[in-house]
Amino acid sequence: MYRPNWIELDGVVNMRDLGGMATSNGDEVLPHRLLRSDNLQDLTPEAVDALVRTYEVSDIVDLRTHVEVAKEGEGPLLAVDGVTHHHHTLYREDTAESGIPAAERALPWETDERREAAAAADAEHRRSHEQFWSEHYLGYLAQRPDSVVAALHAIASSRGAAVVHCAAGKDRTGTVVGLALKVVGVPDDLVIADFAASAERVAAIMDRLRAKPAYADNLKDKTVAQQSPTTETMRMLLATLDERYDGPIGWLTTHGWTAADTERMRRKLLAR
Repeated sequence: MYRPNWIELDGVVNMRDLGGMATSNGDEVLPHRLLRSDNLQDLTPEAVDALVRTYEVSDIVDLRTHVEVAKEGEGPLLAVDGVTHHHHTLYREDTAESGIPAAERALPWETDERREAAAAADAEHRRSHEQFWSEHYLGYLAQRPDSVVAALHAIASSRGAAVVHCAAGKDRTGTVVGLALKVVGVPDDLVIADFAASAERVAAIMDRLRAKPAYADNLKDKTVAQQSPTTETMRMLLATLDERYDGPIGWLTTHGWTAADTERMRRKLLAR
């Protein structure tokens, strides 16, 4: 049975270690190899020290957009010697080059939400919560396969523990971490259970983000239920990848992922 390995540190509310997850072949993801989290911006000096010394964090895979980074900052780990940052946005329209400074732009997903609201006005286009989010995650793969693959390369090549994070640590982070776990053979039911575990922390996540300039307006009228991940959402995503690409590795292969990359990820997450 899956039990999240929560990491309780000042400044985050949705951080956990993926260590202990079993693969279909009987291997096990080792502790302090892959961590997932919400935004790291509020980590205290003591929390930063714990991540570097206790968890041996060497790499940060930041999935936030240029807008978020401009409005919220890089975070305190950027100043730590020996910690490498990898920034891989999952939105096509998001770029460092624009006529509008990033700090003055809207969040990229606000455009997606306006499109969804317009579609929902027509009953024929109304979709379930799970369908909306599953299609949203497929959008990450369609829009920025380069970033998804680069994020996985960053995990596989990290010297110590890699922390994958976005803002809430549930959607973008859940998609990339789910793919990493599938690459090393973690079965669907455990990947789904880990994805859905973030639902336990959504109320606390929203409280955090509502206090932040980048997210306050967007979250003003959102409910915990609307923002909570469910098992069915990830189940639908994995089923779609199975149907269209013969699984996550099949999708990755179409974007340059190789058997050597899979072996490198296995050595990173599973080898003692």
